[in-house]
Amino acid sequence: MISFDQIIIRDPGFLRNEKMTTFPYQRICVVGTTGSGKSTLALELARRLQIPHVELDALHWGPNWVHCSDEEMRQRAERVTRGDAWVVDGNYSIVRDLIWLRAEVVVWLDYPLLLILWWLWKRTWKRVLSGEILWGTNRERLWQQFFSKDSLFLWALQTYQRRKETYTTLLGSPEYANLKVYHFKNPGEKDDWLRTGVEIRTLYSATSSPSDQCPKPQKTSE
Repeated sequence: MISFDQIIIRDPGFLRNEKMTTFPYQRICVVGTTGSGKSTLALELARRLQIPHVELDALHWGPNWVHCSDEEMRQRAERVTRGDAWVVDGNYSIVRDLIWLRAEVVVWLDYPLLLILWWLWKRTWKRVLSGEILWGTNRERLWQQFFSKDSLFLWALQTYQRRKETYTTLLGSPEYANLKVYHFKNPGEKDDWLRTGVEIRTLYSATSSPSDQCPKPQKTSE
């Protein structure tokens, strides 16, 4: 019998190489449109920092794609973010306030929609053909993803612009002035950040407008 904590928390401590010894933050939230690579980046950060990784999808979904109630979702999110160190990925607004007020960093993957849809296409076929099990006993089905109202492609199209507007507003608000924000507009920026530790783009403080963007700093020699 798999316990609740085993399902929702992945501890990557068995991978010890490439530790991010200069990155000072231990409570990190990764956000972005469905298919943008949130879980992949979150797991990589957790591996390098040697801290637990939590997928909000795993808190939300039970067997046979039955989701938990909003109240249960908040209880679960509250429990897994009590610690001093974690990387959480996901966009669930019902727990956003709880997680962001505890987090030190938000990493926003704000990639072009066509790129996201292409990645989502490849991921869907990989999951379907391999029969990959998601969050307990769930599997993605071709009909569900391409021909139903529950399609992730439809969800990505419906939420893409809305998320951009929501995150721009929220990350520029005084309520979340506690957060260090890394805003990556293409995968190359994210890859450079992971490779060198250079802060590619840091956006938003309580004294700056959401449209302000800091220029890229000069790279230092390694």
